[in-house]
Amino acid sequence: MKADVLSLSVSERIQLAVDIWDTIAEVPEEVGLSDEQKAELDHRLYAYHQNPDGGFPVGHGTGTDQE
Repeated sequence: MKADVLSLSVSERIQLAVDIWDTIAEVPEEVGLSDEQKAELDHRLYAYHQNPDGGFPVGHGTGTDQE
């Protein structure tokens, strides 16, 4: 299978990766989270509810700020 993938052009491999990712995104319930990941999400959600304006915009510090 790896040889088959390597026979594709780079753009075809990128498209394959996108297609595979899209199929995973269609069934989020099948993507398990560890207890640590669940606890971190709970912590972040709690912090957000305590201070909804306390976060940073997406891209903050990456040079991709929209503001």
